[in-house]
Amino acid sequence: MTELVALDRTAVRTSLRVLSAARDTADWERPTPCAGWTLRRLVTHMTAQHHGFAAAARGAGDDRTYWIEHDLGRDPAARYEESVRHLIAAFAEYEVAGTEREFVLPEIGGSFPGRVAVGFHLLDYVVHAWDVAVTLGVPVAFPDDVTGAALAVARRVPAEPERRGPGAAFAPPLPAPADASPLDHVLTHLGRSPAHLSSISSSISS
Repeated sequence: MTELVALDRTAVRTSLRVLSAARDTADWERPTPCAGWTLRRLVTHMTAQHHGFAAAARGAGDDRTYWIEHDLGRDPAARYEESVRHLIAAFAEYEVAGTEREFVLPEIGGSFPGRVAVGFHLLDYVVHAWDVAVTLGVPVAFPDDVTGAALAVARRVPAEPERRGPGAAFAPPLPAPADASPLDHVLTHLGRSPAHLSSISSSISS
């Protein structure tokens, strides 16, 4: 569990770092790889998910008010950074407590062991960090252990057509390129195309 929380922390901090490339109002209105979502809409979702998962780590995940997506106001980057600090603190508290309490995740449906829930969060923020990077035209990369852990979770995501596509969290899987990296495999398994970043060298590391 300790290692997984550390990997998740790296993914979350990477998402914060790539988001720092958003400089003006126009950047927040850019379209993202999430169909129909602007960067502001995506970060609103990411912020709410941090607060929801933090509540779940503290035993209050069944309270849906923590999962509500609130308007981020004039400084969405600051609001997102605040949610990052909140999430990291909550996961650290859960880790230190050594509790076996499950996370209630109403948007997924049900309660899950802490390790499984943190894995879900890790996968989301590897993918969303990439989404933000694509949107802003900046490079993103993760340590091998982060992408390896995310890929292990991604491979357990159901691929049946009725579980993918419009209205679902992920699109149908895509074929991976012959020279696919572990991150490429994560993306294609979840229906995203690594070609979005083909012209950008991956130079950011944690």
